[in-house]
This record gives sequence, C-alpha cells and structure tokens, in this order.
Amino acid sequence: MEYRQLGHSGLKVPALSFGAGTFGGTNDFFKAWGDTGVPEAKRIVDLCLDAGLNLFDTADVYSDGHSEDILGKALEGKRNQVLISTKATFAMGKGPNDLGSSRHHLTESLEGSLRRLGTDYVDIYHMHAFDATTPVEETLATLDGFVKSGKVRYIACSNFSGWHLMKSLSASERYGWARYVGHQVYYSLIGRDYEWELMPLALDQKVSALVWSPLGWGRLTGKIRRGQPLPEVSRLHSTAEKGPPVPDEHVYNVVDALDEVAKETGKTVAQIALNWLLQRPSVATVIIGARNEEQLKQNLAAAGWNLTPQQVEKLDKASQTQKTYPYWHQVQFASRNPLPVPQY
Repeated sequence: MEYRQLGHSGLKVPALSFGAGTFGGTNDFFKAWGDTGVPEAKRIVDLCLDAGLNLFDTADVYSDGHSEDILGKALEGKRNQVLISTKATFAMGKGPNDLGSSRHHLTESLEGSLRRLGTDYVDIYHMHAFDATTPVEETLATLDGFVKSGKVRYIACSNFSGWHLMKSLSASERYGWARYVGHQVYYSLIGRDYEWELMPLALDQKVSALVWSPLGWGRLTGKIRRGQPLPEVSRLHSTAEKGPPVPDEHVYNVVDALDEVAKETGKTVAQIALNWLLQRPSVATVIIGARNEEQLKQNLAAAGWNLTPQQVEKLDKASQTQKTYPYWHQVQFASRNPLPVPQY
C-alpha cells in the first residue's frame, strides 16, 4: 500500500481507506449501503490491515451512530495500528442545538463519537458540511481547542464550496489556529466538478482530497450498462435521488470507455475507476466501501498498479462534461490560469 501526505501536515494516509458507512444499516437510507455487524466488521478490518489499509472513515450520523459503535468494537485491541476519521455537523437529535458546527453541538458530538468508538482521540475530525449560521471563528476556535486537548489530531472538512474552505483557512491563519488539512469530497469519473475550483484550491492551499463515493454512487461497479436493468442488489433502487445527479447516457459513455480499458488491462471496471482517481492531482486517499469480504478484496486490488497515460486520456475524454460559468471562460485563458488536469 502506498502512503501519501495529508495536505499541509505530517500525517501519512494510505492511498485507499475504508468507509464504514456500510456498518449498521439501522435506517432505510443506510441499509441500502449495507448492514454489516460486528463479526463481519472485524473480518473486514483484518483484511484491510493485511493489505496495509489503516485508515477507517465513519461519521456520527451514519446509521444514527451505529456505524461508529460497530467500528469501535471491530477495532478493539488495534487502536495503535489504525487511523480513525469521523465527522460531525448533521443533526443527531431533535433540539435546536442538536445540529450544526457551533461550539455547543461540536462539543457534544465529539464526546459522543469518542464514546461510541471506544477511543480517547480521533485522528481526523471532519466538519461534514458547512454551517453558514455559525461564525467560522467559533467553529475553528472550538476545533483548535480539541486539537490542543489531544482529543483530535487533525481537522478536515467535507462538502465545502471553495469560498467556505478559503474563508475557513483564512480565519485559521489569522488567529494561528489548527487548519483544515483535508477535504472529503465527491469525485468520480462521472462526477468531475471537483476539478473546476476545489482541486486548484486544494493544490494552492495544500488541502488534500479524501474521495467519497469514488464509484459514482454505485454506478461504476461494472453492473450498469446501456439497455440493461439495474442489478437486483444496488443502492440505486432506493437512494438514486439522494445521490449525485448524472444523466444515464453519460454513465453509459463512460462505462463504454471503461470496458475498453478493462479489455486492455484485465482489470475490472470498478478497479479501473478507482485507479483513475488514485492518479489525480491533490488526491491523498480514495475511500472504498464493501458489503462483504469479496467486494473488499476486489476494491483493494485497485491499488499497486497504474493505468497508462493513453488509458487515462481515453477515460478523461469520455468523462469530460460542459463546464458552468466562470469555468468555461477560464479554460480560454489557461496560459495564465493553468489547469491541474488536461481539458478536451
């Protein structure tokens, strides 16, 4: 397993990490992802560690805290071998202060996460979304306090806009507080909006990407093709409308290109889609999930090899989409506004 620097920090993370959103399945939304219990979770953790994957990502809101609880039990006796990433901001109760990134909510959220995970500290603590109703100074001062207390080692964000992230980094710099070193983002061959603004920002400010849903919300597993019904087991049956939107024809065009590369490499469609991400600028780790051990083994095999430049170009061209303003205009001035990846 390759290990990469996480942003402007000294922490090394594995190129592939494991997303524990499949642990629990205690409500309809997360049950569509998976319903892994403690015994299977322990086997998954062991397989990950055997492959050199030592970063496990979860969130307090995943299955209403049950994902954290199961992950904590699966990691018993292994805490010094692993990195744990979790998140807060979304609602964990019905009260007016049971959500957001206020000092009140974050303090309660972190204590709850530590209790469920059975640990004294979290390695990476993400703000799961931007809270525009709380001053960024309040959020970052609170997070800086967590770092100084030893309960959190590094802070990161997730699903921020460019200005959300830049405003936060500016506040951290102004007051000498801990800064976000990672940004957990949606990025895939059928969802490349990350490249337009967030990737240039990441490279400029040294904020690495931790990629979630790298298979396009389950669309790049190799089971979805033009003229075929959805596979019987797919989260898309119940969660398609809640995930990233993408036209069916665009998915089919990308899968056609993936099929071509699969024939050239002998790899699966999913492995190729994951490997493409591993070669993108700013990406520190790609978060993989698995309903079972076989899926995990397949996804782990996405690392340890590289697509050729020609294969990457083929996938780039097939997955390119029309940009919105101001990005389509900026492309015309690339000599003074260099782009992090080729445009076709």
